[in-house]
Amino acid sequence: MPATTEEQVERVRELVASIPPGRVATYGDIATAAGLSSPRTVGWIMRIDSADLPWHRVLGAGGRPAAHLADRQIAKLELEGVPVRDGRVDLAAARHRF
Repeated sequence: MPATTEEQVERVRELVASIPPGRVATYGDIATAAGLSSPRTVGWIMRIDSADLPWHRVLGAGGRPAAHLADRQIAKLELEGVPVRDGRVDLAAARHRF
C-alpha cells in the first residue's frame, strides 16, 4: 500500500464523521470522495483510527458489514433506522452522497 499522508487520514475521518445517522457509505464512496486510489486505504485508516467515529456507518460495496463486526454493526444501524434485510443494508435507500 502506498504511504498514507496525515492529510488523507484526516480527510477520511472528516468524511466518516459527516455521515448522518440513518445513512451509510461504502469504503469505495469514501475513497472516491477523499481522492484515494483504493477503498482498502479507507479500510486501513478505519482499522487504526476510527474509535471516535461512527464506524458502523461504513460498509463494503455489497452493503454487508465485516463478519467480525456484523451483529454489533447491524444492531447500531437498525437503531438509526437504516433498512437492513438478511444482514445486508439497502444501499439504494440508505447511501449517503458526499
